[in-house]
Amino acid sequence: MSEIRVRFAPSPTGQLHVGGLRTALYNYLFAKKYDGTFILRIEDTDQNRLIPGAVENLIRTLDTMGVHHDEGVFIENGALAQKGEYGPYAQSERLPTYKEYAQKLIKSEKAYYCFCSISRLAALREEQNKNKLAPKYDKYCLRLSHEEIEERLAENEPYVIRLNVDENRGDIVFDDLIRGTVTIHARDVDDQVLMKSDGFPTYHLAVVVDDHLMQISHVIRGEEWISSTPKHILLHEALGFPLPKFAHIPLLLNPDKSKLSKRQGDVAVEDYLSKGYLKETLINFVALLGWNPGSGSTQEIFTIDELVEKFDLSSVHKAGAVFDLKKLDWMNTEYIKKLALDDLYERGLPFLSEKEFFKEWVGHQNILSEEEKMAFVKRVLKIEQDRLAKLSDIGENNPFFFTNVLSYDGALLNWKQNTAEETRKALESAQETLSLLSDTDWKGKEIVEKILMDKAGEKPARPEGGKGDFLWPLRVALTGVQHSPSPFDVAWVLGKEESLKRITDAIKKLS
Repeated sequence: MSEIRVRFAPSPTGQLHVGGLRTALYNYLFAKKYDGTFILRIEDTDQNRLIPGAVENLIRTLDTMGVHHDEGVFIENGALAQKGEYGPYAQSERLPTYKEYAQKLIKSEKAYYCFCSISRLAALREEQNKNKLAPKYDKYCLRLSHEEIEERLAENEPYVIRLNVDENRGDIVFDDLIRGTVTIHARDVDDQVLMKSDGFPTYHLAVVVDDHLMQISHVIRGEEWISSTPKHILLHEALGFPLPKFAHIPLLLNPDKSKLSKRQGDVAVEDYLSKGYLKETLINFVALLGWNPGSGSTQEIFTIDELVEKFDLSSVHKAGAVFDLKKLDWMNTEYIKKLALDDLYERGLPFLSEKEFFKEWVGHQNILSEEEKMAFVKRVLKIEQDRLAKLSDIGENNPFFFTNVLSYDGALLNWKQNTAEETRKALESAQETLSLLSDTDWKGKEIVEKILMDKAGEKPARPEGGKGDFLWPLRVALTGVQHSPSPFDVAWVLGKEESLKRITDAIKKLS
């Protein structure tokens, strides 16, 4: 291939949408696969929709996700900066360039001034709707004489500049790298506004001019832009620009096949990060929304390097991709399982620190050093790690780890039809067994489990009894609940002193 230059060109109107992340990611993967250049350009010509700080937020989010650009707008020393030979990379700084090309189109009669009022355009649209016609401008101002145009301009009458579409041109055909040949007739293309009355360009003129001047080789964007591509092709032709290659990626859909939108729930990348999804998971998950490696591969977990190696636009699907939260949870669980314990601690502690039960526990643990608190939390994480769907789930199902007093009905201690006396004997046996363990034994989770399982396997007090006679009251004594990790794991996390204290408290409930 010749030099690959691709761009991600978001509007700074809010947080980065997961669909925007996927578009950026596909551009990034394509560029890296072919040793190309990935550019971040800011499309900020719609001044009414701009949100202060949104550019910085977009850049930080992309950097957090590891989707790093080579050229364009960056953050340096806390301020926005631009790098590259084809800047400025913010459209609001390129207005003279757009005006220059708009005038070229006027001179070549590929565009024209339109002075129509809002009320006339509204009436035109209403009439077309009444007659069930596609909404299109009727070229009224194209029929104005040169003298009338000059007069209106001299009087500073508001105007826009419109593309002059030749309806007799015939079919507009382009080859999409994902969808194949796409054909749209010129008569179905509106005389699109290119320059607004405020002097700012519309997306259509700006994107064509910028893509040409920045030498973009491939335009990889969402399928919602397919209907605009014929307008862009006409503009390329009118300005004498060579066409880039186009690739339109599928829409993201809700499970009900509606378009993914804020009305249906969270759509911002930051929303998912704040819920405890790992950035690696999101990248992997988003990459598979509309793409797979093909050739019968069943691989679903990819590193970023593997994605770069395997990514191919020819393997991107045409149909919309369903954003399946269940699959996202499954994938996040798989990623969390693979984290080193120290890494899980560093990532998970901010989520745990926000929980009230953890704050209270920290406040009541003055006798523990910071190192001892850290060691305790890591033991909790080791037990929970394989069951976590999100980092925000840490501790949620097992708050009994972070309390000094358990509150539960003593009757819960009894296994099946066991009497309180039988339960007492089981707890006293567990108490004696655990009290004999050395400090070294307590450090080994497997040792604690083996000793307790051996004890549970001894002949029960009742002929029909089993291991539950011993293990059930121990579980309840340590946790105060019916459902929890195994009593071996809980005892190992709590440690000798706290485990024995909870068993003693449980025995008192049977009095």
